[in-house]
Amino acid sequence: MDQIFIEPNASPFPEDIGGNSQIVDLLLREKILNNRQVDYAKRVLSKIQTPRPLLEILKELDFVQDDQIKDAVRESRMPMCIGNLLLELGCISFEDVQRALKIQREDPNPRKLGEILLELGLIDEHALIEVLSLQMGFPHLEPEFSEIDQELFNRANSKWYEKYDVIPVNREDGVILIAFADPLDGDDLEAVKLVFGDKFIPGIARRSSIKRAVGRCLTGASRQKISPSDEHSIIKLLDDILLAAIERDASDIHIEPMKAHMRVRFRQDGVLIQFQDFQIDILPALTNRIKVLCDVDITEKRRHQGGRFYFDYPGGQVDLRVSFYVTVHGEKIVLRVLNRKGVLIKFEDVGLSRRMENRFREDALYMPSGVILITGPTGSGKTTTVYSCINHINNPETSIITAEEPVEYIIDGIAQCSINPLINLTFEETLRHIVRQDPDVIVIGEIRDNFSAEIAVQAALTGHKVLTTFHTEDCIGGLVRLLNMNIEAFLISSTVVSVMAQRLLRKICPACASDYKPSPFDLQRLGYTLEDIKGAAFRKGQGCSRCQYTGYSGRVGIFELLILNEQVRNAIIEQKPSQEIRRISIDSTGLVTLLEDGIVKAAAGATTLDELIRCLPRLQKPRPLSELWRLLEG
Repeated sequence: MDQIFIEPNASPFPEDIGGNSQIVDLLLREKILNNRQVDYAKRVLSKIQTPRPLLEILKELDFVQDDQIKDAVRESRMPMCIGNLLLELGCISFEDVQRALKIQREDPNPRKLGEILLELGLIDEHALIEVLSLQMGFPHLEPEFSEIDQELFNRANSKWYEKYDVIPVNREDGVILIAFADPLDGDDLEAVKLVFGDKFIPGIARRSSIKRAVGRCLTGASRQKISPSDEHSIIKLLDDILLAAIERDASDIHIEPMKAHMRVRFRQDGVLIQFQDFQIDILPALTNRIKVLCDVDITEKRRHQGGRFYFDYPGGQVDLRVSFYVTVHGEKIVLRVLNRKGVLIKFEDVGLSRRMENRFREDALYMPSGVILITGPTGSGKTTTVYSCINHINNPETSIITAEEPVEYIIDGIAQCSINPLINLTFEETLRHIVRQDPDVIVIGEIRDNFSAEIAVQAALTGHKVLTTFHTEDCIGGLVRLLNMNIEAFLISSTVVSVMAQRLLRKICPACASDYKPSPFDLQRLGYTLEDIKGAAFRKGQGCSRCQYTGYSGRVGIFELLILNEQVRNAIIEQKPSQEIRRISIDSTGLVTLLEDGIVKAAAGATTLDELIRCLPRLQKPRPLSELWRLLEG
């Protein structure tokens, strides 16, 4: 939404200064609420420390229902300030609006608050429209991909459309359907009444979609700007999407069929970011183009498929792993971008705390044999950590051999094998031959089944050092999953040297970072009191041009290191529950959980509490910050 405006000096919550919210005033006028109920809700609100909208309190007290609010707003057609409305509906927080207002006041070029909220990433345009459409009752429109009634459109001139963010879509039974960027904007409503009359239904649409539809109608262009039958246009579209993803350093590309359009999103710094929308009718042609590149069956549209292809661009080459997933609206395509120009990170720069780094190096990496597991979900940086480790121990006296799918970093002096099932160069075939190459260190790209798990254990039993990755939530989960793969408990106990779990969290942008005081709700979610975080220096990015107004720039690693000792090995042999193994590990090995390591890094101003809650498992109450500092930094 772009048509959102709040007076710079106005209080985001009108009730804070004794007044009512816009919707509450409307509900009072319509006699859906009475003054006694509103006064009671205000007394409740005054006893709450965290600022909350009055409307939210009224709903919690069961004085008013969502359907009543929706009907009252839709039928009144009363101009409202959408910025305040978003607050009242709980779509954005008081702090978010204050932050956006500060940017609005300091910006030399006057901008509407909605534009700033979108740039900051505090609201998502699609989600926002869906919320307002559901809660306010306005139909959700996509004029960019709709057939516009040209006769209706011609009632106004180009200057009128420049001034107002609206476009007529069509007419049914004498009633005109009109798309508004803000259906509650008083100026836009009055302008529409003067040109199109009173008989219209306001719908809600993205401002960008309205502007593109207006531009198309003014130039007389066809609705289909990209023809599905134009092979050259489809090829160029795919190339443009891939180049944009590479330029933004995206790890994944999502091409998603929606009901009325095709959405393209990129995963950047672990978060999906909207790229662009396209007309839905080009999806089959685009899907076929990608399938041809992957050399998969283009006629199969009822089953999921997978493939890969290489994309050459002026700066190099990327390997793209593609998944085709059948949905009710068509095939969703996800492309994993494996950039072969990745920069190898030094082991010292991976991001381990001082004490954890020393312990991992001495008690795991420098051990002559045993299995070292690096665990975490997809995209958590496991491969980068493994490469940093083998680069650190690579020397002329050591023979290192790998089996990977694919090789992502080339390191001199290491025998690296890239798996290729098309020529029967499979993991199974490679792992059978790998121990015959007289290696000191074996790197298995990923333990994916019982066979690869057995090879790793057997190689460690015969005196080899094995580094590999595993998809589990935390360190203890790695041990439990090996047990579930039918690897004997005594073999796990005698071969696994260490398990390190990790995540990548977004790092606070240094250009716009400012001090942040955790709210009572933040502390409650972490299970902390103010005393527990004494000495912390939490920070939060305010959003700036350098970080695309997200408040984040880059990522920081969060780690959990388990070095197996006698007590943990005995617990594995006895096959104790994961909770019991975790307790023994914390008590006897000095294990610091992922959440605890994240808290320490957030307390140092590297990341935010919001990122901890979003990304890290909360399996137990974290220990006080002072104790964590002692365990990690000494």
